[in-house]
Amino acid sequence: MHADTEDAYNEDPYIEDYALIGDLQTAALVRRGGSIDWLCLPRFDSAACFAALLGDRDNGHWLLAPAAPDARPRRSYRGDSLVLDTVWETPTGAVKVTDFMPQRDRAPDVVRIAEGLRGSVEMHSVLRLRFGYGHVVPWVRRAQGCRVAVAGPDSVWLRTEPEVKTYGQDFSTRSEFTLAPGERVTAVLTWHPSHEPRPRVIDPYEALESTVEDWEAWAARCRYDGPHRAAVLRSLITLKALTFAPTGGIVAAPTTSLPEELGGVRNWDYRYCWLRDSSLTLKSLVSAGYLEEAAAWRDWLLRAVAGDPADLQIMYGLGGERRLAESELPWLSGYGGSVPVRTGNAAVEQRQLDVYGEVLDSLHIARTAGLPAKPHSWSIQRALLEFLEGNWREPDEGLWEVRGPCRHFVHSKVMAWVAADRAVRALEARPTLRGDPGRWRAMRDTVHREVCERGYDPERNTFTQSYGSAELDAATLLIPRLGFLPGKDPRVIGTVDAVRRELGADGLVRRYTIDGATADGLTIDGLPGSDGAFLVCSFWLADALYLTGREHEARALFEKLLTLRNDVGLLAEEYDPAFGRQLGNYPQAFSHVGLIQTAFTLFGSAGAH
Repeated sequence: MHADTEDAYNEDPYIEDYALIGDLQTAALVRRGGSIDWLCLPRFDSAACFAALLGDRDNGHWLLAPAAPDARPRRSYRGDSLVLDTVWETPTGAVKVTDFMPQRDRAPDVVRIAEGLRGSVEMHSVLRLRFGYGHVVPWVRRAQGCRVAVAGPDSVWLRTEPEVKTYGQDFSTRSEFTLAPGERVTAVLTWHPSHEPRPRVIDPYEALESTVEDWEAWAARCRYDGPHRAAVLRSLITLKALTFAPTGGIVAAPTTSLPEELGGVRNWDYRYCWLRDSSLTLKSLVSAGYLEEAAAWRDWLLRAVAGDPADLQIMYGLGGERRLAESELPWLSGYGGSVPVRTGNAAVEQRQLDVYGEVLDSLHIARTAGLPAKPHSWSIQRALLEFLEGNWREPDEGLWEVRGPCRHFVHSKVMAWVAADRAVRALEARPTLRGDPGRWRAMRDTVHREVCERGYDPERNTFTQSYGSAELDAATLLIPRLGFLPGKDPRVIGTVDAVRRELGADGLVRRYTIDGATADGLTIDGLPGSDGAFLVCSFWLADALYLTGREHEARALFEKLLTLRNDVGLLAEEYDPAFGRQLGNYPQAFSHVGLIQTAFTLFGSAGAH
């Protein structure tokens, strides 16, 4: 076996070396070198069976690539789909590997098709299944011409067409074969619960055709037709790929614990659905013409937040689950040595008052977009606002889930204003709805007055992160977008300038000020270390520049942000300007939502048809 070649693929990759494939219930990350290094089955939030992304190859991966160590890959998505084609050039010829996950009937499948293009190319495959996040080595046997791996509740079948000889070595399943022009070998990996019979076998070539057709039919519905359409559409496809089709929930990212700082501890599980993302996500889907997806997301939101308004969480599971207990996986060495690796998210217990405004803004967007009303929707909104009316003056932990003390975050107060404003506007549009517009107008005015008095620093002409603080927060860039103040207001212009000056990083924007540590080594957010430029905040800056009349600067920043995408158009959560690489969980829905929204902000109705 070509151990030296496999060792070459075990070198630490950049986050942007990965491409995404998925079936609208889970997703895999495919490395530029031909290895699938992350896959959770059967759902986004299930335990990973390939976890090399957060450890090494012994934590599970699936390599399919030419045996030649100097093979050069070139990859792209096929048209407007999530089917990944990688063309390899070798000294003896060329070969194409196609990776995809068909939308499932019942069982999830990963399909890999290797096809000879020119000359003669020796290929090799190494499959290391490690269930339980890279921890459990399965028992592997032969059955019905396949390799079957079983460990506890998990079972995976590997079959090839035509059948290729496989053998076991170092707790992996391996094979070698040679491809001439026109020859193809297909490998299909299928998961199912180990107590159930083997699922139906798919035809890989029919599945490929239908997968491409389904994605391109979906992409054809996009209403955006302005500049940089390919980038906007790829972001929309990515957003769709992060949707859990059975419920309509959209995960923040398909990964956990990709670090905000290399070698640091800011490593979180993003395989859940955040309320903070809801309004911008819904607006992106509506703007682009995807009303069906917007309605599914709205319906998920209504189910998730139903119940006592006091129990509203900042995030939920794919089906609206509330218990997302955080734990650490000590057997994983972490991406780039960044530990701990976490599953679950303790921030679910935080008090973040901004989410009430996010929910009411989302439902306002759905209402104005003409989405079919739900009978109980207004009752839920009224209950949420009535709770917020009695609690908005309380401190909270803020949009960014800081693990420090509660404070009076300006953004949280602005979102309380948004909640009251959207409720008032709903009653003005439909006077038959139950509610007290006079009381809610009074709340709106009170919140506005307090934020302008206590959350604004007149000496520096900027809104601050929290009442009485000197720190800044990129979330204040949303003030004109949310309608709290007009873009030409001097306080908004001053805030934009201050954020650029104090939070800027090579033209991009960090979330908030974290300079200066306390005696115990912690920064203002209660954590050690730092993070990179937050990409969605940088898109917010482009929006704010446009809304304050600096259109040329806004477009220049937008175009700069587009250059940070990887070769297949994907963005992580953050970017490190010093090292020129992406950071954080990947691909990140919020970053792609930012790209979509900024395109519509800059190019407006000219970008929609």
